[in-house]
Amino acid sequence: MKLPPDIEFHQDIRLLIYRPKGLINEAEINRVIGVIEGIEAASQEPFNRFSDTSETHEVELNFQYVIQVSLHRRLAHKGRVSVKSAILATDSTLIHYARLLAVLTQGSSINVRVFQNREEAAQWLDVPMERLSAKAKIPNKSTKR
Repeated sequence: MKLPPDIEFHQDIRLLIYRPKGLINEAEINRVIGVIEGIEAASQEPFNRFSDTSETHEVELNFQYVIQVSLHRRLAHKGRVSVKSAILATDSTLIHYARLLAVLTQGSSINVRVFQNREEAAQWLDVPMERLSAKAKIPNKSTKR
């Protein structure tokens, strides 16, 4: 599966990294969910997620949409091995929606946590900090783009 430039999949550490830029809206979230679900369908092996929203400057979402997406992901991931989804957010609106997502996925196989510090996210995901850094991407033969 060819991935868009803002999404990386690191096979060796089973980690999907999403780095949105600019606007986060329903179409953008739907696009990313499509990629995640495509990888899930192609592989039965679990993988964690890291969303780095530090270059996002505008948010056009609403509660109803976030609730629908959260419920959809709960159901779509039901019966699968538990995964972690770390969201790095510093924008207050994104923090708010990310925390709502975390609450709505509680008790499911998707464990969402919101971080304002990249190092804490790396520690929670149990991956090297360098892998989460946007500027110091580690060359990796297993990384697909």
